[in-house]
Amino acid sequence: MSFITPLRRTTATAATTATTTTARTTFICSQCRHASLLRRPKRPYQFTQLITMSDGSTFTHRTSSPIPVYRSTRDTRNSLMWNPSSSKLASVEKDEAGRMAAFRAKFGRSFDANVASADPAAAEAKATKEADAKQAQAEAEEEDDNLLDLISSFGQQEAPPPQKKSKY
Repeated sequence: MSFITPLRRTTATAATTATTTTARTTFICSQCRHASLLRRPKRPYQFTQLITMSDGSTFTHRTSSPIPVYRSTRDTRNSLMWNPSSSKLASVEKDEAGRMAAFRAKFGRSFDANVASADPAAAEAKATKEADAKQAQAEAEEEDDNLLDLISSFGQQEAPPPQKKSKY
């Protein structure tokens, strides 16, 4: 679509003071938007990687890691979080790097929950402490029973039985 508008030009000459001429100018009314630069997204090079699970199963996938073979030590097959009902995973603790052993050597086993001690002397000492605690508790209960008997029987022997009043 074009739009034509006349323009008036005035020119001054020596002979005439003002001469008017008409010229035609064409305007294009369509919008002109310059294309902005669209950058391509950065996509890193993808390598094919072979993943070996802890149970020996393997699969391949594309990743940006250049390591050709990845061997997993902790994954969905041997993690207690993914298999909460597995009893063999609950009792087995894998410590390939020995970091848990170093922690226990430094701080002891008091942080472990429900762990049977491997040291027989420690197990015997624990059993002795439990037996002493049970015996002390039994003695305390026996003493409480004796005190309750003493308190409850107080005044029963000294007071004569109450006499019944006759109606007449």
